[in-house]
Amino acid sequence: MRRPFAPRYEHRQGGGFTRLTFLLGLALLPVLYALDSRLGPALAIATPLLLLTFAAFDGLTIRVNADGITWQFGHFGWPRGRARLSDIDVASITRTTFWEGWGIRLTRRGWLYNVSGYDAVLVRRHNGKSFLLGTDEPRRLKAAIDAGLQRVSPHP
Repeated sequence: MRRPFAPRYEHRQGGGFTRLTFLLGLALLPVLYALDSRLGPALAIATPLLLLTFAAFDGLTIRVNADGITWQFGHFGWPRGRARLSDIDVASITRTTFWEGWGIRLTRRGWLYNVSGYDAVLVRRHNGKSFLLGTDEPRRLKAAIDAGLQRVSPHP
């Protein structure tokens, strides 16, 4: 009988830079209203949208378990993504650039999912496509993915 496979990795990274950006944006709203009160209706719409976006991107949780890798942003668990271990060829530690940024974006190396910092793990699939997961624990995340890959296709 096979033993159950507990998650090899689960970590939530707070979005330090993202938080700072949203807090500065929220602090700017009353200043804009003070400069021009006609902006009131627009700011009344912008404020809850900014707060919802802040809650959606306040952090990034990454898990590695028997099925694969899952990641989800913020407090709502959305946006989120998933990749099966059986679809993954290799994972490697890398760094993103300032120009690649934070959030969810398409880069020259594939989709990037990141809330803060420049450390990431590049995950390459068997079909040649890849994606990057931003993390403040790149070595631990890579080790968990590697362990999961060995379990899916053990080497003789």
